[in-house]
Formats: sequence, C-alpha cells, structure tokens
Amino acid sequence: MSTLDSGMNQLESRVGGLTVGGKVHSLSAWFVLALRLMMGYAFAYSGFTKITGEFGAGGYLSNVAATNGNPLAGLFAWMGSTPWFVEFANIAVPWGELFIGLGLLVGAFVRLAAFFGALMMLMFYFGNWDMGHGFINGDFAYMLVFLAVAAFAAGRILGLDQYIEQYEIGGEALVERYPALEYILG
Repeated sequence: MSTLDSGMNQLESRVGGLTVGGKVHSLSAWFVLALRLMMGYAFAYSGFTKITGEFGAGGYLSNVAATNGNPLAGLFAWMGSTPWFVEFANIAVPWGELFIGLGLLVGAFVRLAAFFGALMMLMFYFGNWDMGHGFINGDFAYMLVFLAVAAFAAGRILGLDQYIEQYEIGGEALVERYPALEYILG
C-alpha cells in the first residue's frame, strides 16, 4: 500500500460548512522546506543589509503612497510625518526582517515569524500599490508564501520547532502543556 493510500498525506479542512481536501505528493515536504528557506534567506539578507548599511524608512513612508492611488495614502502620510513612528520603523523593519529570516532559516517559531512576515508583506503591498497588472503583485504573492509556510507547519520539517514542541516539562510535551504554542510553533 502506498503512503497516499494510507491517508498519511491527505489534507482536509472544514470552514463554514465547506470542506476542501486532497492528496499531496510525498515531495511536498521538500517544496514547503524550500519555500521556508527561500523566504528565510531573503528576509535575513534584506534585514542584514539594512542594519549594516544606511536605512531610513521616512522617505519611503512619506512618498510611496502619495501618487499611486493607494487606498491607505493617508495612513502612510501619517506614518512618514510622525517622528516617533519613523524611528520605530527604522528599527522594526531591518531587525524584524532579520529575525523573521533567522527564525525561518533555523525553523524556530516559524508560525510567528511567518505571521509577521505576512504582515510586513501586506504593508509593502499597500506601500507599493500599483494596479497596472491587477491586484496581484510580488508583495501579495510573498504574503501568500508566508501564509503557506505557516499553514503547512514548515518548522517541523528539518527545523527546530519539531524539537521545541516535544520539549518536556514535568513529563509532558510543551505543546500539550501549553496548546496555544501551536499558533507560534510549527
């Protein structure tokens, strides 16, 4: 009997009375791992180059959304003209990218890292708003990649999350003792 026939590689989800499902190929784990490592490298590299180089969020925040019909133009203008927010972004963007990337590369706290990566890509999506090719652009696609990495628990595939989840406290696995950790690990 093949792995696919045994039900081990089946996906199924029920949301609002609608059920979707299907069988996945055994190579799927390698593709999920590749997505995790690709996004991890891209974000770690981007964060590192911003930290070691010159980075300032103020110009981007002030000017990016002003002329492109962005529905959040007012929000970006406020962020760019608010000194404490610009200083926050000057720290949060490069260090956030670095930590998101490192988390994905080593496979630790992957769902948490992927959530914040998707959030950053959502903000970049609105910041780089361009409807020239429709609603889908690279930022939107990367946001979906982060969400897929989180959904498929990519930290359990050659990552540290598989060990963190099974760490025992008082003879009980960490995620059994604290089930909410499943939302940040995996």
